[in-house]
Amino acid sequence: MTQPSGKIHRRKWLKRAMKLGAGLAALPVSTVGYGYWEASRIRILRRTVHLPHLPPEFDGMTIAVLADLHHGPLVSLSFIRQATELAQSLSADAYALVGDFGHRGTHTDVELPPCLEVMERLKAPLGVYAVPGNHDMMHGGAVYRDIVAQTSITDLTNRTICLGSGAEKLWIAGVDDLYWGKPNVNTAVHGIPNRSAVILLAHNPDFAELSPDPRVGLMLSGHTHGGQIYVPRLGARWLPSRYGEKYRAGLVRGPASQVFVSRGLRESGIPLRLNCPPEINLLTLVTRLPWGDGTHRHNLQHAS
Repeated sequence: MTQPSGKIHRRKWLKRAMKLGAGLAALPVSTVGYGYWEASRIRILRRTVHLPHLPPEFDGMTIAVLADLHHGPLVSLSFIRQATELAQSLSADAYALVGDFGHRGTHTDVELPPCLEVMERLKAPLGVYAVPGNHDMMHGGAVYRDIVAQTSITDLTNRTICLGSGAEKLWIAGVDDLYWGKPNVNTAVHGIPNRSAVILLAHNPDFAELSPDPRVGLMLSGHTHGGQIYVPRLGARWLPSRYGEKYRAGLVRGPASQVFVSRGLRESGIPLRLNCPPEINLLTLVTRLPWGDGTHRHNLQHAS
């Protein structure tokens, strides 16, 4: 896969930021004020997801997804603590942290340690797992890997963990950042038997399109922030994906596997959201879906 150079990637990011700024300038002051308020109100989104080949032992397992914390100048440790406490209150069986813990890539060594130290408070019987995002890739992700290795969080960069034993196994794998890292799904899922239950953590949902793998039953991602500013019928002006609205948020069918995209917890560029509240996702994995689509929402508070 050909990856864009850093210069090209930065140019695309600047264009997107300009579009976001243009959209913000066109909004009334009252709407902007609401957008700042909405950005601080975390919601819990619960969804039941069918995972192919899930062993009966894991039927009903819950996994909480946290994405895009962006600790930095605009996101305080207080907000990180509140998000972590709220996530822990869900008592999930496992936690998936899908990247962008720091905000400014050139200050990763300053922003990552306190963020991951707080998130280390997450405890789960089946583990807490993480992969880096594009904002965590200072020195090729070496800073992220060094810091996460000092915590109890399990880094899944291009590797996998097996839960269970015998025929009752669930595999949780992860890959490096799509553009700034060296993601390798073959390395990540190497040795996993066919017809196994496999969850893959990948920060950027575009990975499902550029490196599809039928061995993966469910991919967990963030990165797109749900568009951050979303206007019904007009859509989102800013979506960092080659595939437009497809990977904006929610459960999506990729070329080879289903992909769940979290709207994430904080923002890129400006601390504002509109019709796109920050969220923590609680997914319940099942061997078969119940009647209906399995989606229900429960709003919870917490301000930055």
